[in-house]
Amino acid sequence: MKLQEIIADIHALNKELERFENKYGLLSETFYELYLAGEEPEDEDWVADFALWAGLYEIKLERELKRRCLRIQRFGDSTTVNSRPAPRPCTSGK
Repeated sequence: MKLQEIIADIHALNKELERFENKYGLLSETFYELYLAGEEPEDEDWVADFALWAGLYEIKLERELKRRCLRIQRFGDSTTVNSRPAPRPCTSGK
């Protein structure tokens, strides 16, 4: 996957995530932490949305990792971005 494709995916995912954030009044990062902690939706009708929202957020995290790895391959083996450590090390084959 090319860097431009990854960036386009991240933008598209952000639009979908923003739709859920507006609907449920939570940022995706906060929602995902609650989802992983096993928080149940208030309404049974929300279950499908929550599963999709979590899946989209996981894909976004994967794309962001790929983007960081490609940037490191292209510009050097830096472990920081904007003075912050990278969340996970890049591995070959991903």
